[in-house]
Amino acid sequence: MEIEVSADDVVYEEDVLRDPFRLSGWLRYLSGRVAAPPAKRAAIYERALRALPGSYKLWHAYLTELGDAARALPVTHAAHAGLNATFERALAAGMSRMPRLWHMYASSLLQQRLLTRARRVLDRALRSLPVTQHHRVWPLHLRLASLPDCPAPTALRMHGRHLQFDPDHAEEFIAFLVSAGRWRDAAHHLATAIDDEGFVSVKGRTKRELLLDLCGLLAQHPEEVAGMPVDAILRGSIRKFPEEASMLWTCLASHYARRGLHGKARDVFEEATTTATTVKDFRMVFDAYLHFEHAMAAAELELGQADTVDVQDCWLADRDSTDLTMARLERLLERRPELLNSVLLRQNPHDVQAWHERAKIFHKDPARHAATYVEAVKTVDPAKATGKPPHTLWLALTKMYEDRGSADCARDVLHRATQANFTAAEHLAAVYCEWANMELKHQNPETAIDLIRQATMPPSIEATMRTAAAGGEDVRAKLHRCLKLWLVYLDLMTTHGSLESTCAVYDKMHDLGVITPLLVLDHATLLEQHRRFEDAFRVYERGVRSFKHPHADAIWEAYLTKFVQRHGESRPERVRDLFQAAVLQAPPGRKKAVYLRYARFEEDFGLASRAMKVYEDAASAVPADDKLCVYEVYIARATELCGLLKARDVYRQAVVGGGLPDEGARAMCVGFADLEIGLGEVARARALYVHAASFTDPEVCPEFWKRWNDFEVLNGDESTFREMLRAKRTMAAVARDGAGTRRAIGTDGRLVECAGQRLDCAQQCKRIRLA
Repeated sequence: MEIEVSADDVVYEEDVLRDPFRLSGWLRYLSGRVAAPPAKRAAIYERALRALPGSYKLWHAYLTELGDAARALPVTHAAHAGLNATFERALAAGMSRMPRLWHMYASSLLQQRLLTRARRVLDRALRSLPVTQHHRVWPLHLRLASLPDCPAPTALRMHGRHLQFDPDHAEEFIAFLVSAGRWRDAAHHLATAIDDEGFVSVKGRTKRELLLDLCGLLAQHPEEVAGMPVDAILRGSIRKFPEEASMLWTCLASHYARRGLHGKARDVFEEATTTATTVKDFRMVFDAYLHFEHAMAAAELELGQADTVDVQDCWLADRDSTDLTMARLERLLERRPELLNSVLLRQNPHDVQAWHERAKIFHKDPARHAATYVEAVKTVDPAKATGKPPHTLWLALTKMYEDRGSADCARDVLHRATQANFTAAEHLAAVYCEWANMELKHQNPETAIDLIRQATMPPSIEATMRTAAAGGEDVRAKLHRCLKLWLVYLDLMTTHGSLESTCAVYDKMHDLGVITPLLVLDHATLLEQHRRFEDAFRVYERGVRSFKHPHADAIWEAYLTKFVQRHGESRPERVRDLFQAAVLQAPPGRKKAVYLRYARFEEDFGLASRAMKVYEDAASAVPADDKLCVYEVYIARATELCGLLKARDVYRQAVVGGGLPDEGARAMCVGFADLEIGLGEVARARALYVHAASFTDPEVCPEFWKRWNDFEVLNGDESTFREMLRAKRTMAAVARDGAGTRRAIGTDGRLVECAGQRLDCAQQCKRIRLA
């Protein structure tokens, strides 16, 4: 190819002529003549390639310029043919090992829609390039296979070959098969991917999502996948993914239904409903089953209306198909509670409540009702029972037989129930109690008493040793300590036994330690009704020894009341001993009530001096919170029984050493002062106000200071009123300084403060001293 050399080309021409085999000279020539016409640049490339036919840079730059120039032209232009020829020349010149040139060549052919030639070029590239560089060619294969003009067999072969090279291409291959309508091949590859433990989705999809896709293919295209082991695939998936069991069962049934195998579909639905392990799975399968039966019934009705051929006389006519379909639908709806209950029992066969609900389902069928309870007592392990106590199953079965008049069968059930391995003695006791009640209903009280007597007998030493050797814990060893049994035993003895037998039961309960305070009172009341008072008092005595506060309070109350009524007048010494014992055993909170009751007894049946001594003991023994109440009662009774002099002594005891809190001591001082005012002893009353003022804050107790103020207004003078005001200011200052005070009355009549301050009452005490 001849070109016209301009003046600007001379320098480059001299350089390439001087050394035509140097690549840098040709590259400078091409870079310097960028603006030259395409024909001139092509001539320069051709001259360079004749000198350097193995230069990848020259071939790549030349083909790139030719491709850019041809891209804007129609595919029928001669430039595309020239470009293809140049590619072939480059490959023939040794560029077949360059994957980039193969990629450019195949892309150009795909742009020209030369699909066959592009496929052959890609095959040549795979044969020419090493395996490590095939990954740069396969994307063009897939691009070719995805073109609409590419034949389906060709595309399928290309995807299959790529899958052999790259297993990660499985998802794209499956998507291609689905888009191409190759349902069987798509389902086969999906099943293979799901079964492959090492398969990892490049798109981040889980095995569950792939399984859903497979189920959709198998259910929606049953004819296309007819040769595949659909049943085996889906059943294997159910075992592998039990959380998706409902969806898989539904897909399998839909597959058979679409193929017209309605009986097979119904069998699958039945198997699914009877093997579901969760309520969610059951509801999904049952809804699909119900929809299927509705569709079958609708189809039968529609077929019956459309059939206009009279086949009434033909023996092949299926007259009952519609009725049978409707009967199946109704039967399915009736079985729903039973099937749902079966799911709950499969989840937990030891759910007692679920067994009771199952028995209610069959309450109209005696045989199945009884069979349900029999199966329940055989299945439920008492150690694992939930919902309700396990003995309720035995009792329900017993009641069922009893209601139907089979008393012997009921007794046999109860006998077997007493041999069951219950985990709590209360459960076994409930069985014995129900058995005893049943015998009473049938007018067999002696049998009922024997049953309860046998149940309340302590276990023998041999039985205890056998249980200990076995290393377990038998509830029968605890049965004799069950309160429920003893209560039934008491009811039986009270109704059908004698007084001695009933008392013997009470004594056994005392010995075993299962008696309650209420039963102690009942026992004593029973003895009192039969005029056995001493025995009743022994029961009370035993009861107060057996129980502590607060459980013994009711027993003490009844004991003291009955004992005072019986022996208060005739045997007061015994009553005093009893009160003293009650005081010793009473807790601090109960001492006040016991002492006051004791004092009332002395007032009614003893001497006033004894009553005063009891009140005095009570004032020193009760807690500080109760002292004020005791002193108030003490003063009132002392005033009534012994006069004001005794009341003064009590007031002095309360004020000086009564141990009262400030509020109580203040109340005692005010009361004492009122007493002295009533007797005309104004000076003594003033001294008491002075004493109470030493621990009274004016801001906290203004009513006290107002009372003192009124007292001085009525009975005092200017000096005493001034002393009252001085005391008030002093106590207010002490309260502001935060110095608490503690009162004490010395022998000289002065009030001594704990903080070192004094309120000197010498002037008042010169005239009057506290007696």
